[in-house]
Amino acid sequence: TAGPGSPPTAPHTDKALPTAPTGVRHPAAHAPSESSRHHRLRLQPPSPQDATFSHDSLQLLRDMAPTLPQLCPQHNASCSFNDTILDTSNTRQADKTTHDILQHLFKILSSPSTPAHWNDSQRQSLLNRIHRYTQHLEQCLDSSDTRSRTRWPRNLHLTIKKHFSCLHTFLQDNDYSACAWEHVRLQARAWFLHIHNLTGNTRT
Repeated sequence: TAGPGSPPTAPHTDKALPTAPTGVRHPAAHAPSESSRHHRLRLQPPSPQDATFSHDSLQLLRDMAPTLPQLCPQHNASCSFNDTILDTSNTRQADKTTHDILQHLFKILSSPSTPAHWNDSQRQSLLNRIHRYTQHLEQCLDSSDTRSRTRWPRNLHLTIKKHFSCLHTFLQDNDYSACAWEHVRLQARAWFLHIHNLTGNTRT
């Protein structure tokens, strides 16, 4: 995740996109635990959305932001995030975390103050994809709510909320400039990679 004092980053320097996860862990032969029951609930049959969502979203995020008209200065955004708190092998917790992240991403990327040089058609496609996958997660979570006693860590919810609140303040403080939005776009890219890891770690 980008932190304070990160050097200026030109667009379209994103690293290679991760390949979509394909493997599925088979449940153990002994009596299934509560977590393994939810694991099978999510993976039988596997949703095509699970396999391609992060990869396709990263592609759209890259395509929607063509070359910036100027070189961006360094930004001192103090919106750091300790991504180790996202680590989990619990499928339901990963779904709830992903759902929360996507709600924040949708809110910030649907802002009417996005830069004029962004490709709005690609941005709308990304927002539609986020919306559809959020609904998909809601259905999965609703179907497992009555079977699960897993509690989502409140500190994780607050930490994610604080990070996105910081990004909103950063945009406002920088008058929603193209360079400020490029910084936020790269932060969004980092979040989609986190989502890729979350879904991959609990479904492979």
